[in-house]
Amino acid sequence: MTYDKVLENARTCIGPYCRACPVCNGKTCRNTVPGPGAKGNGTGAIRNYEKWQEICVNMDTICENKPVDTTIELFGREFVLPVFAGPVGAMMLHYGDKYDDLTYNNILVDACAKSGILAFTGDGTNPAVMKGAAEALKKNGGLGIPTVKPWNLETICEKMALVKAADPLAIAMDIDGAGLPFLKNLQPPAGSKTVEELRKIVSLAEKPFIIKGIMTVSGAKKALEAGAAGIVVSNHGGRVLDSCPATAEVLPDIVDAVGGKMKIFVDGGIRSGMDVFKAIALGADAVLIARPFVTMVYGGGAEGVKLYVEKLKTELADTMAMCGAHSLKDINRGMLFGY
Repeated sequence: MTYDKVLENARTCIGPYCRACPVCNGKTCRNTVPGPGAKGNGTGAIRNYEKWQEICVNMDTICENKPVDTTIELFGREFVLPVFAGPVGAMMLHYGDKYDDLTYNNILVDACAKSGILAFTGDGTNPAVMKGAAEALKKNGGLGIPTVKPWNLETICEKMALVKAADPLAIAMDIDGAGLPFLKNLQPPAGSKTVEELRKIVSLAEKPFIIKGIMTVSGAKKALEAGAAGIVVSNHGGRVLDSCPATAEVLPDIVDAVGGKMKIFVDGGIRSGMDVFKAIALGADAVLIARPFVTMVYGGGAEGVKLYVEKLKTELADTMAMCGAHSLKDINRGMLFGY
């Protein structure tokens, strides 16, 4: 199976909203909710993608000719790439009825683990979503990171108990999910959290805790104050608020503020190994990619995931070699034009 064949297969079964586009740039699905689009006009997802494309790399091949190492160590484990599958939940709502959350997560978590990376898993209003994620993680020895939405504290406690039983590598919360309308309809309402509330949630996790949805230096500092082991620079894929800057635009300042004090991930419009290189050069420790992994599972199952990981690895290794970086630690901002 080829990458193009996976895309072709996905178009036959991924549902009415996603089109499994040759380039997942947010344009076709820009305002489809349900679906992979936004509650607004969808320009956030488009901007995320385009800003990575605007960054240019500096080619420099006057250097030692030796193999390139793309591996990364994270929370005591080594992975073949600084790339992880991002969290997606409510599969049947957003992507059609081919897979429910349990089946999707079973494929994704296992395929990512076998490919040498790991998957973040998603959450949803249906308790079966997190239950399915927890079961998939437990089946794979906890090699994954469940992502809990910013529910009210009682619901968070219930979700935490479920995912902790799977003994995951870490636990995350997509705090940017506060912009999802269904959270605000709960009683008591869910959504934004104070530093003190987050501190309680971090202590409940009893695992390295990652806060996803950081878009400002102030937010990063508050996450650090709350005790987070890591953050994901993210605007929820451009889905929850229009007129946000792209993640590539805010990443450097956030790295300058909290880099070295916690792990820094970034997502939003990252699609290729070249994009991954740019993110690492801007200071991220690793990246998350979500929508393309959905396409890979729908179009090729575990083989689709493997193909995409291999594609990313080849692209990243080639970019590193052509820019004079032999390991991830060698990559720096000086390898980007204008930085």
